[in-house]
Amino acid sequence: MRYNSYPDYFRNIFGERVQKLSINAGFTCPNRDGKVGVGGCTFCNALAFNPSYCDPSKSVTQQMEEGRLFHLGRYRRASKYLAYFQTFSNTYAPLDQLKAVYNEALRFPNVVGLVIGTRPDCIDEEKIDFLASLADKYYIKVEYGIETTYDSTLTLINRGHNYLTLANAIKKTAEHNIHTGGHLIFGLPSETRKMMIDQVDSINNLPLDTIKIHQLQIMKNTAMETLVANKEFCTKFNWNCGKWELNDYIDIVIDFVERLRPDIVIERIASEVPPRFLATDPNWDIRYDEVLRLFEQRLIDRDTFQGKLYNP
Repeated sequence: MRYNSYPDYFRNIFGERVQKLSINAGFTCPNRDGKVGVGGCTFCNALAFNPSYCDPSKSVTQQMEEGRLFHLGRYRRASKYLAYFQTFSNTYAPLDQLKAVYNEALRFPNVVGLVIGTRPDCIDEEKIDFLASLADKYYIKVEYGIETTYDSTLTLINRGHNYLTLANAIKKTAEHNIHTGGHLIFGLPSETRKMMIDQVDSINNLPLDTIKIHQLQIMKNTAMETLVANKEFCTKFNWNCGKWELNDYIDIVIDFVERLRPDIVIERIASEVPPRFLATDPNWDIRYDEVLRLFEQRLIDRDTFQGKLYNP
């Protein structure tokens, strides 16, 4: 294998495939409720990544059982599960509320841990201490939305925090022996090809276990949907409006991966959402498995691998 793959990572830890069961626990976000901002990040429609069985009106247990049945046909070999708190900011609540939903998830049969998606401004010492106490018995991972390492872009997309806040949160989480993950978006306004690739130097300096890389997709009911129609904005920021030629995108990802620290696990290299959520036509109409296959073949064609150009 020419890169540090996510399935291999879990097989090394658990000796077998582990399946995530997504949960929508009804959390919101400080960038939506007015604490930090309103309207959310300009690219965000979190429901686009929300499986159909995830509904906060259902209990955590019910969602997990429906998720187990949903995945049963495709992943029959999976006998262990991770509860994946995915939608919005899943540490944005009082600790007692977090304890209740996390512990309910951990009581589900054959659950071996939690994966918790959140923002760096929604974590604190008390919450980290609690997660660290769970990590003594379970696999606990906090997955942070990095999106970009450039403060100018974070401001432009209405993120509501700077990169230093993110870096400090990741370092504090990792110091407590909690697994850490990050999420990057390629193709945000103002970012050139070189800028996207050069972010790898900042990523390499973070104590990350895993990384997700997604191409920007323009979602319905987002501020980004409005911006794609603004020719002046697109010209000012030299923005491709989320339009990618597939082979070009794969080459950018590989340029990034060649410089990526070899021990960081690559969880994803592209995003995939139901077409009904997209405000613009997708630039490639193939499933993620095929994108991943093309990525792996392109690594072979270029005779390259993760970390080939890594410079500690």
